[in-house]
Amino acid sequence: MRWYFRFQLSLRDIEELLFERGVIVTYETIRCWCEKFGKGFAHRVKAARRKPGSMWHLDEMFITLRGEPYLLWRAVDEHGAELDILVQKRRDKAAAKRFFKRVLRSNPRRIVTDQLRSYPAAKAEIPELVNMKHVFVKAAARLNNWAENSHQPTREREHRMRGFRDLRGTQKFLSCFGLATFRAQAASAAGFTLPQTARCPVRRLAGIH
Repeated sequence: MRWYFRFQLSLRDIEELLFERGVIVTYETIRCWCEKFGKGFAHRVKAARRKPGSMWHLDEMFITLRGEPYLLWRAVDEHGAELDILVQKRRDKAAAKRFFKRVLRSNPRRIVTDQLRSYPAAKAEIPELVNMKHVFVKAAARLNNWAENSHQPTREREHRMRGFRDLRGTQKFLSCFGLATFRAQAASAAGFTLPQTARCPVRRLAGIH
């Protein structure tokens, strides 16, 4: 399951890799595993990571669901670790407010966003955020690089999958995909591998050794 969230592989690719290792399972079964254990996988990765930094970068990107444009809202800290994502149809104040309430479970000292007017409008209506320092950067200047760089793996995966399918499934998949991507990159940079429980809960829960 970790392979599917971490690498640019399709379900059929995973089926073939498992077959070469002597595990006979269909791609549909792998899809069911990902849906069933993906949330637990994400929780384990979150539990294993270090405490989020004090400066958070928020940004949004357009993705396509069955040919319709949607916004993927994403927050990362100053280390590039993904904090949370939310897929929404709109880019207005109500959408920004929903995203703030979802991601700001703990309060950073500073948030960095582009100049989208929905951010300050939504922030002004959330008492916990009124006095928080808010830094605006110009999107054209590429100064919000942590957030913008975090979109690249998603864009590559979207191209690989020829677009996403539905809102609920996309939200569930991307919630695991971003965490797995950053976690594996951070582990590789530090020269160690993920704990077995964080790497593949399916292996333990499904009885595969």
